Amino acid sequence: MTTESIRVLVVEDHNVVRQGLVALLKTVDGLEVVGEATDGVEAIAQFRERRPAITLIDLRLPRMSGVEVIERLRMEEPKARFIVLTTYDGDEDIYRALKAGAKAYLLKGMTTEELVAAIRAVHEGKSHIPPAIAERLAERMGTEDLTEREFEVLEQIVNGKSNKEIGAELDISEATVKTHINSLLSKLGVSDRTQAATEAIRRGIVPFESLRKQKP
Repeated sequence: MTTESIRVLVVEDHNVVRQGLVALLKTVDGLEVVGEATDGVEAIAQFRERRPAITLIDLRLPRMSGVEVIERLRMEEPKARFIVLTTYDGDEDIYRALKAGAKAYLLKGMTTEELVAAIRAVHEGKSHIPPAIAERLAERMGTEDLTEREFEVLEQIVNGKSNKEIGAELDISEATVKTHINSLLSKLGVSDRTQAATEAIRRGIVPFESLRKQKP
């Protein structure tokens, strides 16, 4: 009696990395690569057409982020199973991905054995969170969330905007901008704007795809 192969979709915009993953997975008994996608929009189309059991997906993708893809597809198919495979280990990146519905979060330096184990575990309905990732997630869960307005102000800070420019962009007074900055500095545990910007990027609080949408 033969066991049906686990159908896998690979979503990765870097050609060499994607081709390497596909070649690797094709050597593993019990796995079948049923599709590839190079951006978020293509990932959704491929998922709908191929109906994979597992989707391996990066966080940073052209046209639509990995988190947005996961959220969209899980609205359509709540049982869809995703494994994030990325170079980003910021606690906010991890939090957003798992909150969206990813069942595993792996860094691209993982071993082949760990990748295959994660695929099989998630296919069985389990989660796979390596200890280092779980530790970062625990750190994130112990911090206070930024409000929507504080997040908007932080985005502007990361883009190098002055308080006056932030106020004009968000249609609020400079005094209000300063109030939001003081609050977000406290929540991030930093003492100035430069540290806030550094922390926002390190932790993935302000994702790169969000920055690309900023006005020049």
